[in-house]
Amino acid sequence: MTNPRPSRIAAWYRAIRPRTLTATYAPLGLAAAVALEHGVFDAVRFALSLVAALLLQIASNLVNEYADYRRGADTLKVAGQGMAIKNSILTPREVFIGAVASIVLGSLIGLYLLTVTGPLLLWIGLFGVIVVITYTAGPFPLAYHGLGEIAVALCFGPLMVLGAYYVMAVRVDIAPILASIPLMFTVAAILHANNIRDIDADRAANKRTLAVRFGLRMARREYVFLMYGGYVVLVALVLFGVMPIGALLGFITLPEARRLVKIVTTETDPQRLHMAQGRTARLHGQFGLLMVIGWLGWLLAVALIG
Repeated sequence: MTNPRPSRIAAWYRAIRPRTLTATYAPLGLAAAVALEHGVFDAVRFALSLVAALLLQIASNLVNEYADYRRGADTLKVAGQGMAIKNSILTPREVFIGAVASIVLGSLIGLYLLTVTGPLLLWIGLFGVIVVITYTAGPFPLAYHGLGEIAVALCFGPLMVLGAYYVMAVRVDIAPILASIPLMFTVAAILHANNIRDIDADRAANKRTLAVRFGLRMARREYVFLMYGGYVVLVALVLFGVMPIGALLGFITLPEARRLVKIVTTETDPQRLHMAQGRTARLHGQFGLLMVIGWLGWLLAVALIG
C-alpha cells in the first residue's frame, strides 16, 4: 500500500511556495547590514524578526491558495505555484487552518517584540497582517483590484526593512527605508511575472490584476521597468552615499535579469512563464544577498583599514 505522507508533505511544501520566501530573506538581510553599519545589530531580535516575517509570508501564501480556489481563480491555470487544493491533495479547511496558525504564531512573536521595542512596530505589524488577510480575501481583495504589486512592494520593501531595523535599533532612521527601494522593484517583479503568466486565467475569473487591466503589451513593459528599476536605483543610492560601493555587487545578477526580460517579453507559453517567475524570485534573493554581502564586505574592509 502506498504511503500518502510524502505527497502530502510535498503538497504543503508547494502550498507555502518556498521559492517566494526570498521576498523575506532579502529585506531582512538588508536590515541586518544597515544595523551592523549603525552598530545596533542584535542577533536574537533579528532571528525573531526573521521567523515572524516568514510565518506571515507563509500565511499570505496559504490565504492566497485558499481564496483563489474559493473564487475560482485556479480553475483555468495550467501552471503555477501551490494549487494543492485544486489537485485534491489538501482540503480547503486544512489550508485555512494552516493560514490561521501561521498568522497567530507570527503575530505572537510580533507581540513579544512589541513589548521590548516601541509602538511603531505595532502599526507596521498591523499593516502587514491586514495585507496578508486582504490580499486575496475579504470584500475588497487587493490582488483582484490591481493593487497586488503596490502592496507587495511596500510590505516586502520599506516596511519590512524598517520594521526589522526598528526591532534592533528601537529608533526610526531614513537609511533602511532608502536602502529597501531596489528590493521594492524586484519583489514586485516576482508578483508581476506571476500575473503575466496567469493573465488569461485571471481575466476569466475576473481577477483584475494590472496585467489584466492594461493588457499583455503594457504588462511586459512594466516587467522591464521593475526588473531594471532596481539596478538604476541601486546606482543612485551608491552615488548619493546611502549605500556603500560594495553594494554594487548586486550587479552580478544583471545578465540573468536581461535573460528573464527576454523570456517574459517574448514567451506566451504558461510553462515557460512559470519557469521565468521562479527565476525572478531567485534573482530577487540573489540580488538582495549580493547587496548585503557587498555591504558587509565594505564594512569589514573599512574596519580592517581603520
